Amino acid sequence: MPERAAEVRAAFAGLAQIRRLTGDGGAPADWERRQPVRAVALALEAGGVPPSAVGADGERVASGYRVRAADREGVVWVEWVGAAGSGAAHEEEARLRECARVLAGVGWEALLYRGAKRRRFLEVEAAPRGS
Repeated sequence: MPERAAEVRAAFAGLAQIRRLTGDGGAPADWERRQPVRAVALALEAGGVPPSAVGADGERVASGYRVRAADREGVVWVEWVGAAGSGAAHEEEARLRECARVLAGVGWEALLYRGAKRRRFLEVEAAPRGS
């Protein structure tokens, strides 16, 4: 997966350059705000957090983050998921706090919540410009 890591680094470096050129500085650029699921996933992977993975049969095969659109525009939810019996539920709070730290470092605001079945998730949105 070294190729994937290099691609992710290059993509994130491109976003950082867009931020510099548009004057957004540390805040997410317009592209990121329009596509927060992709932008948050890219930020997490570039920050070294592993994504969850699903096998060809549709079964989850690796523990990691999953990003999905929330019920409000510009907001996403980040969950920590894994295969049945993987222990993902036991490590989710620590791993989600790690995700929140990574995202805060690149201009996203993340709040940790407890949802259905007592599972935790992050609610993430772009930090205001100029913050």
